Amino acid sequence: MYEARKELVQRLNLKSIIIGGRIPNYHRFADEMSAREYVEAVTRHKIYDPVLTFQLLNDFTLMRINPNYLPDDKASKRYATLMEWNNVDYKATSKRHYKTSYPVRICVVQYLMRKISCFEEMANQCEYFVDVASDANSDFVVFPEIFTTQLMSFLDEPSPSRAVRKMAEYTPQYIEMFTNLAVRYNVNIIGGSHFVEEEDEEIYNIAYLFRRDGSIEKQYKIHITPNERKWWGISQGDEVQVFDTDCGKIAIQVCYDIEFPELARIATDKGAKIIFTPFCTEDRQGYLRVRYCAQARAIENQIYTVISGTVGNLPQTENMDIQYAQSAIFSPSDFEFARDGIVGETNANLEMVLIGDVDLEILRRQRQDGTVKQLKDRRHDVYHVEYKKD
Repeated sequence: MYEARKELVQRLNLKSIIIGGRIPNYHRFADEMSAREYVEAVTRHKIYDPVLTFQLLNDFTLMRINPNYLPDDKASKRYATLMEWNNVDYKATSKRHYKTSYPVRICVVQYLMRKISCFEEMANQCEYFVDVASDANSDFVVFPEIFTTQLMSFLDEPSPSRAVRKMAEYTPQYIEMFTNLAVRYNVNIIGGSHFVEEEDEEIYNIAYLFRRDGSIEKQYKIHITPNERKWWGISQGDEVQVFDTDCGKIAIQVCYDIEFPELARIATDKGAKIIFTPFCTEDRQGYLRVRYCAQARAIENQIYTVISGTVGNLPQTENMDIQYAQSAIFSPSDFEFARDGIVGETNANLEMVLIGDVDLEILRRQRQDGTVKQLKDRRHDVYHVEYKKD
């Protein structure tokens, strides 16, 4: 009967089935637990209920528990469940257009750190990569963390703490450059990250989003590595931002931040479907920490993650001697996604770009009807992540 109902709903292109269900075994436990506790115990397979258990096995989900639903139902103590089965193949027939696919194209820049003699040399290289991304009709192009430290290679300042403040003086040119490139080449730019001196005279590691409509957003790096504190005296940010774009909501988590799962969960709960992670690591061990954590965040939050790193070396620049990277785009791990949960990846330690497509509609469907449903199956009764800035 249930399968016949599902087939009918799919054939008629109906959105869902909503039913009221008895819980006929509840009277046996009514003196020990509330109706909600009983339903939760059945859901966890600790108690068998002939109606509710069968509905759960048929992929119905609990919407709510209704008291006084059937006054004569003494076995259910007058309680009933409201259950729903969603038709994932449903297509709206209204005038409103619903996409069966929502592709987003991402260009990831794996950037070679090289000695330069002026800001314009870096700007020329950045424009080249943005041009490549635009020619491929990319929606986003992402640069690595602090790739702008190559500006230090011509500043002739041996002290790292003074060099970083001199480099921060180029912030207006950096912002103007990427703002113009985003509009001119019609692509949203994650401008890596850049050291910025703010009004409090502290230096922050800030990642910028330059939208193709000319607007700008920024995300402060929240977790600062021991090296950043030791060499440059970098201060930490304290807010998780989620940004609206013409390709949905995104977040940026700079390098070390992706290694803290709470931040990705907060961003996901705020609606982010893609998390971009510009990074800069000097060895394979550091790189693998970023990579493995980005892959884990993609799986546990059912999102896409993107990592973009620096390669090459700046031998005359303190704390930027060597780089290691293999940039990539990651997806959840399920049948509808790429094998191994890897949309694409670059070769290690070569300057190049990676262009890959992600599909936000597949993401939506997988959250609803995937093999596993990490977001839906969270135990809010046992744990939660508290974001203290809301």
